[in-house]
Amino acid sequence: MRLLSYLLDGAPRYGAAAEGGVVDLTSRIGRDYSDVKALIAANALADAKEAVAGQKPDHALDKLVLLPPVLAPEKLWCIGVNYAERNAEYKDNSDLPKYPSLFVRSMSSMTGSGQSLEKPKVSEQLDYEGELVIVIGQGGRHIPREQAWSHIFGMTLCNEGTIRDWLRHGKFNVTQGKNFDRSGSIGPWIVTADELDPRGPHDIVTRVNGEVRQQDTTERLMFPFDFIISYLSTFATLKPGDMIVTGTPTGAGARFDPPRWLKVGDVVEVESSRIGVLRNTVAAEQ
Repeated sequence: MRLLSYLLDGAPRYGAAAEGGVVDLTSRIGRDYSDVKALIAANALADAKEAVAGQKPDHALDKLVLLPPVLAPEKLWCIGVNYAERNAEYKDNSDLPKYPSLFVRSMSSMTGSGQSLEKPKVSEQLDYEGELVIVIGQGGRHIPREQAWSHIFGMTLCNEGTIRDWLRHGKFNVTQGKNFDRSGSIGPWIVTADELDPRGPHDIVTRVNGEVRQQDTTERLMFPFDFIISYLSTFATLKPGDMIVTGTPTGAGARFDPPRWLKVGDVVEVESSRIGVLRNTVAAEQ
């Protein structure tokens, strides 16, 4: 099942992508589950499937304003330096990391598929980072690695957009450069784990104006999904609807010589063959 959130007459709603459009779930089961996060927390995927079965689409997909699939996760974790060769891109002769790099983002820094990425007024260094996202279903603390897969509700995609010259404003953190409003995107939907085995392997490709910039597979992750879930839950309770952005391959714009920053009008596509395409156009901050 492909679950998504969208705006209709200015109000957020949710539904399931089906052949030719979207079946609205807000009107069918919204009395019991107000949004995708509530559906996940109630472990109510079976109810969603029953509501969709035999229904014709209520809306054409291309007529909707898509939102990130989970509107208000308690936590949006981001993993850095997770694909082979990523560590070497830093050219600091450091050993491979023993533990994942980690930071958090606010949802105000994310928009939905088809919506504009915002190039801020204060920087020319808007960069792309195509990534796979795991969405937590069953929450927990101290989750053993061998049980981690059962805690994944599904997967989606992220362009973890970054303002590079703001990453090092502080001595120890990258928070500023990772949290500019509408600098990144998540979507277009969550593909549920019953239709998409999180164990993979999963491919990931990022294109800018049709040119492939990043391409890799989860077979080359330094910290696989099950390790990440176990590691994070060691110090924080994972909650239903939490999203974990699992790292970007080599080839971000900052790694070119000279760097290739995103410009107004550029189209960025992040694709995984079993999930779909997350597509956004860059616009200037107003």
